[in-house]
This record gives sequence, C-alpha cells and structure tokens, in this order.
Amino acid sequence: MNRQPMVTGEFYHAYNHGVEDRDIILDNFDALRFLESMRVFNCVQPIGSIYEQSFVHENLLGGETAKSKLVNIVAYCINPNHFHLLLEQVSDNGISEFMKRLGGGYTWYYNNKHKRKGSLFRGVFRSSHISTDAYINHLSAYINLNDHVHQLGGETAKLVKSSWGEYIGKVTHPMCTKEIVLGQFKNKKEYKKYAEDSLSGMQDRLQQETHNLVTALRRPKVSGSWGELGLKRVAELAGMTAYCDFYEQESVSAEAGRLRPDMIVRL
Repeated sequence: MNRQPMVTGEFYHAYNHGVEDRDIILDNFDALRFLESMRVFNCVQPIGSIYEQSFVHENLLGGETAKSKLVNIVAYCINPNHFHLLLEQVSDNGISEFMKRLGGGYTWYYNNKHKRKGSLFRGVFRSSHISTDAYINHLSAYINLNDHVHQLGGETAKLVKSSWGEYIGKVTHPMCTKEIVLGQFKNKKEYKKYAEDSLSGMQDRLQQETHNLVTALRRPKVSGSWGELGLKRVAELAGMTAYCDFYEQESVSAEAGRLRPDMIVRL
C-alpha cells in the first residue's frame, strides 16, 4: 500500500483490526501485554524482545527520555478486535517503526500463547494525518471513549484499555502526552464534558443520518451508488473508521456462496 511519508512533529491517527475478524485481546493479560508493548517498543534504540528487556535494570514504565522516543502517544483505545492510536511522530520514520515493532512483537507473543501461526492483524496499519487542533480534540474524544462508540458491554467491555482514565485524572502512571489536548481546556473537568458531549453528538447524528438514508432508499429513483455513499456517511458519523470498523465492496463467503455486499461493519 502506498503511503505518504509521515512528518516529524505532526499528528496521526493509526489503527488496525484483527485479521478475519479475529479478536486480538482474549483476556486481561493480553490487554496488559499490548500496553506493555506500547511502552517498551517506543524507543529509538533497538531493544530486542520484552523478555530480553526484563534483564535490563531500568524502569520500563518511566525510564525512557523524550529524546529517545519514536512517538508521543497522545491517546489510545485497545478494543478486543481492533485498536486506535493518536500519535505524534517525534523521530524520523518513528510512527512506521513503532507500529512495526508493536505489531510484530505483539503478534509473536499472541501466536505463542494461543498456539497459532500467521498474521494477527489485517495487513499494514492504516493512518490519517491530523491537521488541526479541533480535529485533534475530536479524535481524542473518539479514541478515549471508543468502547462507548461501539456500545461494548458485559465481559467484552472489561477487556478494553483506553487513555480515558489519564484524561480525567484517574491514572497514577500515565503513558500519554496529553498537553496538546488538555492545554486547550481550562481543566480536566471541562475536557470530560467536551468528550462526553462529542460522544452524544455522534450518536445523535447517527440516528438522524440513518433515518435520512432509510427514507431516501425507499424512493424508487434513488441510484445504488448514492445509497452506498449514504451508507459510508452513516458509518463515519457513527464514529467508525474505514478499513478498521467497516469495509466497502468486500467479497465474503456465505451459505449462498460468494457475496459482495455494499458494506461490512465489523463489531
């Protein structure tokens, strides 16, 4: 996949999904291992494996200096079947290197633990450039509350790990560089209200756009291509991300044979 070079000092949304709808987090230890991988592999110097690092006498939770990092992690959400990261590149080629180490290292751990082989993630990670402060704020809310966007509940919700606790002051050992976001608000309480209002706004827009789409598709003269565009708009207004939460025109197997639906939403 062709990718524009990422610029040091700029912000990006990076995300990926488990291959073949596979869950990448099966228990709480998996979730903690993913978070540990995010910490340990965020270093310019080659470090080997997490196992090798266990013999190094330094504090992995806080021993890295800002200059040695590949990226600043601004916000994150690790869901059972996909993840979202808001990253600032602080070293040249830092995001690509960080994502390569994170994906490769976690896949090695996961495959060994769960007795499987092959790719764990759906190809190379996807990314988008974040160009404005307003977009950074909105994306931070979307990522911090991503499990609520997908309305996860029950045992599934217990596996979710996000930076929401950091942003509202409930984490004692933070991982994220939050100043770019929180510096635009009077305090954490104001940010909390902004994020929760943003979530509510996304849900309200989803309901309205879904109603508009259903109404339009019932009209006999509406073309198929317009309907597909409408579906994509509804998904995006719901806070879903293309190539992570939904896919368009993808071939799938079913009892009736090979099908090619307009959209597949991966929940």
